[in-house]
Formats: sequence, structure tokens, C-alpha cells
Amino acid sequence: MAKHRDHRAAHAAQAPPPAEPAESAAPGEPAAPVEAVEVAAEAGVVPPVEAAPDLTAQLAELNDKYLRLAAEYENYRKRTTRERLELRGRAQGDLVALLIDALDDLGRVAHLAPEATTARDVVAGVELVERKLLKQLEVAGLERVAQVDVPFDPNVHEAIAQAPATAPEQDHTVAAVLQTGYRFNGQLLRAARVQVRLWSGESGG
Repeated sequence: MAKHRDHRAAHAAQAPPPAEPAESAAPGEPAAPVEAVEVAAEAGVVPPVEAAPDLTAQLAELNDKYLRLAAEYENYRKRTTRERLELRGRAQGDLVALLIDALDDLGRVAHLAPEATTARDVVAGVELVERKLLKQLEVAGLERVAQVDVPFDPNVHEAIAQAPATAPEQDHTVAAVLQTGYRFNGQLLRAARVQVRLWSGESGG
């Protein structure tokens, strides 16, 4: 038995001493920075210090996109405004070109020699100018509202006088146009001022 005790003692003397446990941080003290970074990396979380450059780059990229979009919109607005003004100017020029001939005719009538012109000649000249002027404006899209014996339409007519209807079917129809109305390309420029028939239930005869 003494031999066995000597063998165990020799074995214990040859065995390395046990490793001392790692000292833990005292309560209230932060963990070691290196260990925190390692734990965050293992969890897939980017530390704020490393994420800051990426956020700055993203913010700069978004700001650059915003500035470029704002510049593109401003250029688009200026271009469309310029094109609209040019289109309006061309349309007005085309309309004036249509009226030049009628204006020339009006000038000739206005400069007739009084001693060699009769009232009939002046009236004929003015009527010629009116017909030519209306024709050119109708080519441009003007439409006269001057029909009689049609149903009264408040969208294009303004009733300023009344007349008795002689039959029920004449009720609320246009008896006379006192001032011509006009539409241009479907848009009402001025309502026609009309006299409207009203049926009272009694025959006019």
C-alpha cells in the first residue's frame, strides 16, 4: 500500500496546476471593447462607429439625387412655359393673318372719296367686309349663335324679353335674336341675347 501511495503522490507532483478562472469585470464596469466588438460581429450587428461612414455616404447620395431631380423639374417647367408661350404666339399670328385681307377691304371702304361715293356704296362695302371677316373667323373655329325657332338653351342663350306663343309647341322657343352669341372651338364666348316665346294656355288668335 505504501508503494501505491508513493505512485499517486508522484503523479500529482507531475500534473500541471489548474488554470485560474478569468477575472470578470466588476459590477458597474463596462465590458472590454474588443470583446463587445466580437460579440456584435458574431450577432451580425454593425457597431455605430463603423456604420456612420455608410450612413453619411447614403445621405450624400440621396441629397445629390434630390438636387438633380429639382434641377430637372425646373428645366422642364421653364421649357413647357416657353413652348406654351410660343404656341400661343403662333396661334395669334395665324388668326391675325386671316384677318389681314378683311382689314384691307375695310381700309378701302373707309377711304372712299365722299364726293364720289353714295351711301349704297358704303353699305355694300361694309357688308363685304363683314362677310369676309366672318368667313375667316369661321375658318379659325368661330361659330355664331343666332338661330331662331329653336328651343331656348340657357347654356347658350340669355333671355332678355318675352313674347306670347301661339301654340303649345312654341313654348320656350327663341322668337328673335337681339344680339348674336359666339362660340370658339366649342367654347362659349358670349351668350346670345334672345326673346323667348311663352305659352300661357290661350291661343294668340
